[in-house]
Amino acid sequence: MATFNRSKGFDWVFLSLYLSLISIGVLMQYATYYNPDSSSFASGSSVFTSQLIWTGISLVFFLLCLLLDWKIWTGLAYPVYGLCLFLLLVVLLFGTEIKGARSWIMLGPYSMQPSEIAKFGTALGLANFLASIKGDFKSKSEILIAILMCFLPLGFIMLQPDAGSALVFLSLFLLFYKKGFNPMFYFIGSLFIATFILSLIYSPKLVIVITLTVVTSIFFYRTILGILGFIIPIVLAVTSYFLYNNIYFVLGLILVSIIMAVVYFVRERDIRFTAQLSTIMASISLLSFGTKYFFDHVLEPHQQDRINVWLRPHLCDPRGSLYNITQSKIAIGSGGLEGRGFLQGALTRYNYVPEQSTDFIFTVIGEEQGFIGAMTVIIIYAFLIIKTLQIGERAQTPFIGNYAYAIAGFLIIHFFVNIGMTLGLMPVIGIPLPFISKGGSSILMFSIMLGVLLNMDRARYSR
Repeated sequence: MATFNRSKGFDWVFLSLYLSLISIGVLMQYATYYNPDSSSFASGSSVFTSQLIWTGISLVFFLLCLLLDWKIWTGLAYPVYGLCLFLLLVVLLFGTEIKGARSWIMLGPYSMQPSEIAKFGTALGLANFLASIKGDFKSKSEILIAILMCFLPLGFIMLQPDAGSALVFLSLFLLFYKKGFNPMFYFIGSLFIATFILSLIYSPKLVIVITLTVVTSIFFYRTILGILGFIIPIVLAVTSYFLYNNIYFVLGLILVSIIMAVVYFVRERDIRFTAQLSTIMASISLLSFGTKYFFDHVLEPHQQDRINVWLRPHLCDPRGSLYNITQSKIAIGSGGLEGRGFLQGALTRYNYVPEQSTDFIFTVIGEEQGFIGAMTVIIIYAFLIIKTLQIGERAQTPFIGNYAYAIAGFLIIHFFVNIGMTLGLMPVIGIPLPFISKGGSSILMFSIMLGVLLNMDRARYSR
């Protein structure tokens, strides 16, 4: 058992941030339950009472994680990771289907979501594996194993299917970056994501022209022309488009420029650079047209609606697929600067916002506590993420540092995606707001993850 030291080694600020979010979660959940026409506080079967019980259980487990010796997790890392994969397989075979996803295992009156447990197990497993690597990634086999450990739980969760929970595991690439993963892959990934999004908003032809213009500029920047070579293709493309108003003319001009650049680099024997950019251009061109085909012919109508709500709301039915986001924005905006007051939110009280206790819990904060309350919650999350990253930086062992960065990634993606959903800035994919959204498995596992992390942080004072 570990012992507390009041003078040093324990991050009380971190603990205060955690307890603040837990307390806010209880109050906001009560606000969603509250009914002024009911005289009872809560019944034994109420959703709020269930959430209150899970909160109490989570606090107990958080305390237990502080009392245990943190070193046991180095030995349990792989067994816990293996257990998580087993539970993800079990839920696929015997799980209960709720809202189209087989993501829950029923335990009497309660349910357990293995994808939440998998976050903890994957963070431990990856942290332990990467700690066995001295320094940064040095071989392709190390990179392959690390990526496989990330994508195994992601793949199982996608089969449920639960795209939102699966997306969370991509945040582990923050840990990979810390371990020296090639930044070029992040650039290429960002480029592909931007191409995917822009191809849905605009014409694929326009996206290809913009991409080729930028890539051509990079080509010419590497020539003897320098910065002038970067500017010339962009100026030519923009000028030609406005003069001739013909995208095919611009495309032809760019292709001629690319051919000239390729000839130059082949003569300069810079084959690798030429091959890399050529591959990127070809991939983006295929992705741009492929995105349009995938959206029109592969996705189901309800999946198309989710993307349209995010990227093309003008194509959506305000009383149909766009209803949730519209009500969410109205609720947050109606709070004004100071909010309507606790338990005084009209939209909250009468359930105008669907799923307001889970995906859209931030609307309750915005309506009842206003801009000041919403910003306070955002600041608390920001400080919690910063403190988590600080623990990773000051960690005395690679295992602790890796684990801290994995947890920070989970917090970041939950925070940005959930709040972004309520504002229409991110697609609605069912990612909860940690410690505040309803969900026993979520609050329990995040409490355990932070409890273990806070206990590990004290290792820097161990003798």
